[in-house]
Amino acid sequence: MKPISVVSRRFFFVLVIALATFGSAFGQQPVSVTVEDKPGAGPDVFSGMERSAIEKIVSDYLIRNPSVIRDAMQALELQEQREKELRIAESLKANRQQLYADPDSPVAGNAAGDVSVVVFLDYNCGYCRSTLPHLQSIAESDPGVRIIFKEFPILGMQSHTAALAALAAKRQGKYLDFHNELLTTDSTGEGGIRQISQKLGLDFAILRKDMADPELSDQINRNLQLAASLSINGTPAYIVGDQLIPGALDLESLKTFIAIARAKAEPNSGPVSPSIEGKR
Repeated sequence: MKPISVVSRRFFFVLVIALATFGSAFGQQPVSVTVEDKPGAGPDVFSGMERSAIEKIVSDYLIRNPSVIRDAMQALELQEQREKELRIAESLKANRQQLYADPDSPVAGNAAGDVSVVVFLDYNCGYCRSTLPHLQSIAESDPGVRIIFKEFPILGMQSHTAALAALAAKRQGKYLDFHNELLTTDSTGEGGIRQISQKLGLDFAILRKDMADPELSDQINRNLQLAASLSINGTPAYIVGDQLIPGALDLESLKTFIAIARAKAEPNSGPVSPSIEGKR
């Protein structure tokens, strides 16, 4: 269900369109109302009878022409989508440093690659788990790709704990291994974290100590704020070049976005805009 404020705004938009158009439907000029410049003149310029008449005209017109509502809603949704895309594009530019050059963000693939793939993930997200092989395949097959991970634990405290553990493992040089294990294990809780730590030969006492370091929580909070500024509210979410793609991508779609980003970066290359949206 959409928020009441949004519904009210859209209804008001439709009502304005109807008021502006019903006059032409009857072969008349649109009605204009002038408020006299008098002391004490208020906003209620219609009498009760006039208001009822206007409401009936609008109601009758909309009943005879229901497509007006559909067309108006579609126009408003298109406008809102364009406004959202513009806000995201501006936010991508404003947050470029944090997206691509944050030294705290773990990296896989070629750290000096010509194309960066930023991934927002949660270790308890089923789609994040199902797409792990795609990212691994890209890292192995495309030497020009850099994968940047943004811990984005939004599915509860267990996800937050798992994200802290992965970042703590980075301090022992085992982030990627720990990350991969968390996305394939049956348990991302305390027991699972301990088992993964033992399996990878990490010092669990140090891991626990590092997990409690406020710097790691601050890093996660920065990711949460970054995601909010980009209107990212689910996982996984990808940023490839100047494209933000919400939801999971299959391997071929991911390769397509990488190829587009690479082509845009090359001189005299014509940009291509795919209509691919992931699952969540």
